[in-house]
Amino acid sequence: MLSAGFRVGTGVPTLRHSSGIISYMTPLTLPNDAPVGIFDSGVGGLSILRHVRAQLPHEHLIYVADTGFAPYGDKSEDVVAARSLAVARFLVGQGAKALVVACNTATISAVKLLRASFPDMPIVGVEPGLKPAASASRNGKVGVLATERTLAGAKFLALRDQISAATGAQFLLQACRGLVDQIELGNAEATTQLLRHYITPLLEQGADTLVLGCTHYPLVQASIEDVIAQSGARGIVLVDTGDAVARQLVRLLDAGQLLRAADAAGPASLRAYTSASATALAAAFNSLVGIDPPVHEVTFAPA
Repeated sequence: MLSAGFRVGTGVPTLRHSSGIISYMTPLTLPNDAPVGIFDSGVGGLSILRHVRAQLPHEHLIYVADTGFAPYGDKSEDVVAARSLAVARFLVGQGAKALVVACNTATISAVKLLRASFPDMPIVGVEPGLKPAASASRNGKVGVLATERTLAGAKFLALRDQISAATGAQFLLQACRGLVDQIELGNAEATTQLLRHYITPLLEQGADTLVLGCTHYPLVQASIEDVIAQSGARGIVLVDTGDAVARQLVRLLDAGQLLRAADAAGPASLRAYTSASATALAAAFNSLVGIDPPVHEVTFAPA
């Protein structure tokens, strides 16, 4: 078991083992060979990691699943912000040259704090794809599936109002309480029941486009499509912003001259950490991404 702590008086992360400090890196002078850090409250961020690996196959990656503190969606904004900062500090302590906040709730609650805390670091957040959904909709009715915390966030509501005013789109908001938990548990039957419960009212209101407003939801896209098909609805567009997040990461790394060269020595690596069960995260990587990276358990100690 590893724990992330902080050197007194510096605010700079360290990685500790029971035998003492085992690694330490200052975050400001990073080589192109340094990894990109990606984190989520659980396995949902794997939907983003898939896009990042596809667009940046030469980059080293570190993934953190904060499953021991999940779900983020039912916690206060201040609590999520503090936890996100702790996880980000851990990744910076591991030498990350950039951060991807692969969680809609954490982005809403913490991305401003993270950018203020690490002003020289590229940081990419995730937000529901309201703009592409408004463009894709034929009748102007867009259903948004997301966590309660995401839908209540001031940043999200401002974005909704802005795009609605600009496009005339009507956004039908659906908080999906309990859905992240069932996806994390791999409970297919319960997940399908919840999807049916949350999606059917949106379709009945005429939504022809659905925004997958949590990074967990693309992981069960096949089940979402089955629910839509069983409802009799046709031509429903699903909007997942994972590809756009990866493209933004590419732009920021390129602008900062931080891209790892395609001919860099050694293959790209991936390692993962979880605040819960390493065995469970390893199984999720295998079943959802089809890879088997080394996975370590970690705790996030207070500063």
